[in-house]
Amino acid sequence: MKIREINAMRGPNYWSIRRHKLIVMVLDLEELEEKPTNKIPGFRERLESLLPSIYTHRCSVGTEGGFLQRVDEGTWMGHVIEHIALEIQTLAGMDTGFGRTRGYGEVGVYHVVFSYMEEKVGRFAAKASVKIAEALIAGEDYDLESDIQYMRELREGERLGPSTGSIIEEAESRGIPWIRLNKYSLCQLGYGKNQKRIQATVSSETSSIAVELACDKEDTKFILEQAEVPVPKGEIVRTEAGLKDAVEYIGYPLVIKPINGNHGRGITTNLNNWEDTLDAFHAAKEVSRSIIVERYIVGEDYRLLVIDYKLVAAAKRTPAGVTGDGKSTIKELIDIINSDPRRGYGHEKVLTQITVDELTKGILEQNNRTLETVLPEGEWMALKDTANLSTGGTSTDVTDIVHPYNVFMAERISKLIGLDICGIDIMTTDISSPLHETGGAILEVNAGPGFRMHLAPSEGLPRNVAGNVVDMLFPPGTEYKIPIVAITGTNGKTTTTRLVSHIMKMKGYKVGYTTTDGVYIQNRLMMKGDCTGPASAEFVLKDPTVDFAVLESARGGLLRAGLGFKSCDVAIVTNVAPDHLGLKGINTIEQLARAKGVIPETVHAGGYAILNADDDLVYGMRKSVSANVALFSMDENNPRVKAIAKVGGLSAVYENGYITICRGEWKMRITKATNVPLTFGGKATFMIQNVLPAALTAYVRGVPLEDIKVALESFIPSPSQTPGRLNMFEFKNFNVLLDYAHNAAGLKALNNMLQRMEGTPKVGIIAGIGDRREEDNTGIGEIAAEMFDEIIIRQDKHLRGKKDTELIEMLSEGIKKVDPKKKVKIIPKESEAIEHAITNAKKGSLIVICSDVVPDALALVTKYKEEEAKNLYDFSRDDIPNLQN
Repeated sequence: MKIREINAMRGPNYWSIRRHKLIVMVLDLEELEEKPTNKIPGFRERLESLLPSIYTHRCSVGTEGGFLQRVDEGTWMGHVIEHIALEIQTLAGMDTGFGRTRGYGEVGVYHVVFSYMEEKVGRFAAKASVKIAEALIAGEDYDLESDIQYMRELREGERLGPSTGSIIEEAESRGIPWIRLNKYSLCQLGYGKNQKRIQATVSSETSSIAVELACDKEDTKFILEQAEVPVPKGEIVRTEAGLKDAVEYIGYPLVIKPINGNHGRGITTNLNNWEDTLDAFHAAKEVSRSIIVERYIVGEDYRLLVIDYKLVAAAKRTPAGVTGDGKSTIKELIDIINSDPRRGYGHEKVLTQITVDELTKGILEQNNRTLETVLPEGEWMALKDTANLSTGGTSTDVTDIVHPYNVFMAERISKLIGLDICGIDIMTTDISSPLHETGGAILEVNAGPGFRMHLAPSEGLPRNVAGNVVDMLFPPGTEYKIPIVAITGTNGKTTTTRLVSHIMKMKGYKVGYTTTDGVYIQNRLMMKGDCTGPASAEFVLKDPTVDFAVLESARGGLLRAGLGFKSCDVAIVTNVAPDHLGLKGINTIEQLARAKGVIPETVHAGGYAILNADDDLVYGMRKSVSANVALFSMDENNPRVKAIAKVGGLSAVYENGYITICRGEWKMRITKATNVPLTFGGKATFMIQNVLPAALTAYVRGVPLEDIKVALESFIPSPSQTPGRLNMFEFKNFNVLLDYAHNAAGLKALNNMLQRMEGTPKVGIIAGIGDRREEDNTGIGEIAAEMFDEIIIRQDKHLRGKKDTELIEMLSEGIKKVDPKKKVKIIPKESEAIEHAITNAKKGSLIVICSDVVPDALALVTKYKEEEAKNLYDFSRDDIPNLQN
């Protein structure tokens, strides 16, 4: 078997609108295409022996054992690998169960699709499942446990922590979109100008001064002391001499901790002699130069969580420890505790397994015990000196019994420090009594407090503290999204994207938009190149200056990684024509339509899917759309438009020369098509077809008709407004038209316009495309032969897998089919082809350049235009009008 490629979907995709996290592996079974599972002796037995839990897989049978039944009957190895990939992820603590295997369009090649929770784990599972299958086929041993542990480690390194993850889950449950901004825990909630950010449990609203203050335990303690908040008596020391003085001043028992520590690192408690105190001092010095020496407060450890200056949860924390039964060793007791199904590796479960590290061994040694010691029945022994859950500790929810005075004190402390999300550590014998009565004290105030102990306490009621964070960031009525218009189709996407953006910019929006030319933020080109994929969409949605997004969405990025957004307000599908077929498993125009149909399916219920009623495949997409559907058509009598009018629906039509919006059967004429510069006086009918959905989009977004009219009439096709889309250059004796037309549908539309345009001879510069089928390139040649009097064949800059000679031959073949005597010249280099056409242009001719690298062609034509202008319009000082006369 051979893996051709592995892609990770991260948004709505060709395989599922709802399941965004999917691995899509293209797998060539090679000779195994002839060997289904029932033809491999002993395969089922070896599979079940290695993965006994795979029995639970129901598969299409619908009952447990259903998948193994399919194995017995005979299924192909791609299907088996799909199930192995799902099962090994489940065994590694990531229970995920969606999968499907479908043909790629080549014999023996399959799309193996399965869900994942962490991308790196999913990619590893894809590769590992193939290796596992190969071992099972060969009857070889396989070290499965090693893979499982590696996946656990990958997960812990990649996943968001439990606190950040809980906030993200809460945001998602409210429909708030989010983007992970780095490989750590920095995340964006919301889009564009309405975004907020979180990092663990620190938000973009959190005061940096407050965080710095909380991280400086000396300053925190000073401020609390000044405010009459009870804190332990203590000193800051840096040397052993200073430590000795502090011990004499404070007295035992003591706590030693680094001044800038977190997660319990470097903290030692209940010190009662100089030797242990000195060891603790050096341990803390490894974390921080300055060390806090404090009086050890007797009592239990409590964490009070304050969010938006209100107490929302409280928990009693207990360090990892064991209780003796009079017969088991400490090691055996640890094993018993770790067998609790609630305990897992890292943060995979609500509790973490207890590990025996140097700290544990040190505690045992201090108590004259070892791992082999048998604890007396009922005796409890701590194995860690802090109560952190990440080291195996437990928590008990006590929110409902916190004394009102202690609530008041915690909320006051959060305001004293200025921390909107803070964890306050308290030591007291009874949290239900006022702190000043129990002799307790505030030990620390923490920025970025962990939520795990409150979300899933070992005992007591879980608290949805993440909800309090989201409430704080996005109070009721606060907007967290920006309007998103997504545009797809085979032709016209870029022009429609630019036109919609122009209309919205004229309404005062700060628009970010993506095109095949690049990404623009407020008219500024920020990224060059084909930017129609998910990364470019996220670029716009991450920009805090943007309040309206227009996203051209092509099939390439969709198939490679899914969409870069989960839902949109408006989706436009211009058309679906044969293009890019035979790539990425998309072999038919119906499959292409299904891919592009993902975009209108993502429109939220109150939005609009704007579909081309003249295109059967596009019109058919309405069946999968849950939003409002609006149509556009070049024929006002289109039965589909008439039908939607009868039920009061929206449409945009070209009627009697007008761009018209219809609500029900009422017509609202915007302007004559001849008044819209983009249509070249109405000659470019395909441009009229682009104007219709753009006007309809503006209308459903609340733009008044008068403003739509002004915007349409002020959008002038030019290298700056519409680079590479019908850019006309008028030279003295001839004209040059530059257009991105690169497929049969685009050329046919351009041909319809050329028939209405003056210019003889019409000279076309064309190229074949390397990643298209032979019939596609031959078809381009056939259409070109009908369009042009003379043809120059150039070489595409990006050959995409084919030789230039092959492409030239395909085009030539197509031209000869139509007109064997057609005047054809071959000039492989585009710049030389353009230069030849311009320098040899006949008077009255029209040169049409069909370019795939628009910026290069534009620069060259502009250069010739500027040179001509310089020669035509040079003037002397005598030519300057005398303003005195």
